[in-house]
Amino acid sequence: MMVWLAWLGALAAVLAAGSALALWSYGRFARRARGVPSKALPPGVDGSLDRLIAPLEAAHRGRSGAALMFDPLQAFDVRLRMAAMARRSLDLLFYIWYDDRTGRLLAQALLDAADRGVRVRLLLDDVNVLGRDPTYLALDRHPNISVRLFNPIRSRDSTLRRGVELLFNLIRYNRRMHGKIWLADGRLALVGGRNVGDVYFDAATDRRRNNDDCDLMLAGPVLRAVERCFDAHWNDGMALPISSLWHKRRTSLPRFRAQLDREAREPALRAYLERVAAHCGDAPLPVAGLRWSGRIEFIADPPEKALGTGRAGWLPEALMPLLFEAEKRVRIMTPYFVPGQEGMAALVAMAERGVRVELVTNALAVADHVIVHGAYRWYRRRLVEAGVILHEFAARKARVPWPVTPRKMLHGKAFIVDDRLAFVGSFNFDMRSAFLNTETGVVFDDPDLIAELDARFDWALSPEQSYRLTLEGRLMGWARGAQERVMLEPDSAAPRRVLSFLIGHLPVHRFL
Repeated sequence: MMVWLAWLGALAAVLAAGSALALWSYGRFARRARGVPSKALPPGVDGSLDRLIAPLEAAHRGRSGAALMFDPLQAFDVRLRMAAMARRSLDLLFYIWYDDRTGRLLAQALLDAADRGVRVRLLLDDVNVLGRDPTYLALDRHPNISVRLFNPIRSRDSTLRRGVELLFNLIRYNRRMHGKIWLADGRLALVGGRNVGDVYFDAATDRRRNNDDCDLMLAGPVLRAVERCFDAHWNDGMALPISSLWHKRRTSLPRFRAQLDREAREPALRAYLERVAAHCGDAPLPVAGLRWSGRIEFIADPPEKALGTGRAGWLPEALMPLLFEAEKRVRIMTPYFVPGQEGMAALVAMAERGVRVELVTNALAVADHVIVHGAYRWYRRRLVEAGVILHEFAARKARVPWPVTPRKMLHGKAFIVDDRLAFVGSFNFDMRSAFLNTETGVVFDDPDLIAELDARFDWALSPEQSYRLTLEGRLMGWARGAQERVMLEPDSAAPRRVLSFLIGHLPVHRFL
């Protein structure tokens, strides 16, 4: 036994020393590899977006505008139109930009904009770029496009070296940039929970799921805060030019253009674009739906959060007090729910003092991360016992076959407090969003926007979409309307149930 303890101690010492050396080496590399600083370009007067938005800003001087966007086809169409209308700048920050059908279509839109002279800054978190570098390297070769990766791995072309680097840099690499920003000409922005890829734009016909998500379109003075957030991440030492990570690989932009041209003629892609056109028509950008208000506040984590240094200015400091000071009703929508002991205690305290707490998250049947669901299941009985109304989205009665078309998974992140204040953003109600990832979002108090978001909650909580969790003694049950209650997680296979049960008893919650 003592021998084993000695070996474990020696291994821990080696890992600690290796991690310290790896962090020092990476920091030294990152200081040399940093790109030239740049800032958001100011709004102009002669672009299409200027002519569209400037009169609205003048009519609502001092106020910002916001509009909710749930429709995935419209969300794709609006991004295409914003890229097509941009004349000066496109600043894009994303946790995920898949190299799939819609990802390629929007990459083509960036190239078209850059060909017109638009400056394009594309900042992506590296965790979903790793292994897909050629596409982003090709974009970066355009003189008007700069691509940077947040908190990247240095070893790009060797699986062995990459594995060793991950082993000794796991603490650093576990911290990610999870925000979403699409900003055009300093006039119009999209923020929220939606990344770029087929599953976010109802194009994943060959997969098990499409995501149900939510964006906010923003205009007016609030965009200055969006720009500051983007610039802070873009110029941070953890955001490195993708070109600095490759020294030998040659990537041809003309070859990439030719590939995009070939793909544009594929029947599946043309069919998707025709579906978008039929759904959205030739209507202009839906800026007429902007609600102009004195309180539309963009909040975001500083990039330093990804270093784990201090907590000053972190998004939860601004967000959680708004939520936990509710007096009558709170509605929470989150695809991943791992509140931790403090978060659970706060929700329980609200329910015990008479606040109606309603929460909807994904059922095991549609969850894309069984490990995260396993951590969540540890909390749910305690919450239901305290009176929290807990729903699980898109579960169906057991033994009903999965549909041929993709199922929807909840991916929107939002809450409403007392029907007077609401939040939409990238922040999940979990430990990762609270302590590890950098997040973005918007707090607003416009009654019409809140009513629209409230209706979305009604839809998500309805028996057609969700099961409500119940307790009979200490046993959890799932009830849908007047249907008979089931006592096993609906529509989920036994191996998934066993795995989620085991995960729920492991001390990994703060990393999820």
